[in-house]
Amino acid sequence: MGKTDKLSVFISLVLRHNPGAAGITLDEHGWADVQKLLEGVSATGRKIDMAVLEEIVKNDSKQRYSFNEDKTLIRANQGHSVPVDVELKEQEPPEFLYHGTADRFLKSIHAEGLKPMSRLYVHLSKDVETALKVGKRHGSPVVLKVRSGAMYREGYKFYLSENGVWLTKMVSKKYLEK
Repeated sequence: MGKTDKLSVFISLVLRHNPGAAGITLDEHGWADVQKLLEGVSATGRKIDMAVLEEIVKNDSKQRYSFNEDKTLIRANQGHSVPVDVELKEQEPPEFLYHGTADRFLKSIHAEGLKPMSRLYVHLSKDVETALKVGKRHGSPVVLKVRSGAMYREGYKFYLSENGVWLTKMVSKKYLEK
């Protein structure tokens, strides 16, 4: 893992879960002041400046972060465990979405459906390949097919994050296929 990769992991922690780790706060929409973030990250002994931060945002393979127009604010696009409103617009999902997980979680999922756990939303992928990559991060991967179109028609809300991840509050087991 390279230097910017380690910084990206720390920035993800700060912007999604623990802004206090860099001595900063997030506004109600998850935005952090870039200058304060740079100062806070530097104060932890990690070397960062605006050029490095721009490189992290630009090159992040999952496109986790967004700047505002003048690059004075930054936020994580999704994945928060702290309560923020990242101003997602409700959208109609495709007929099917996919959820990558590990086989060790299947018993619980088949009993209770998909829940956001420590996050604000359940994360869903538009294709099997992406869901498989997600599942591999958690162990022996399993991809579940979600009948998202049926959910939407029955009143469930779906949101599409800046980086293409579909989000919903929960998925009842009746909408899951293996």
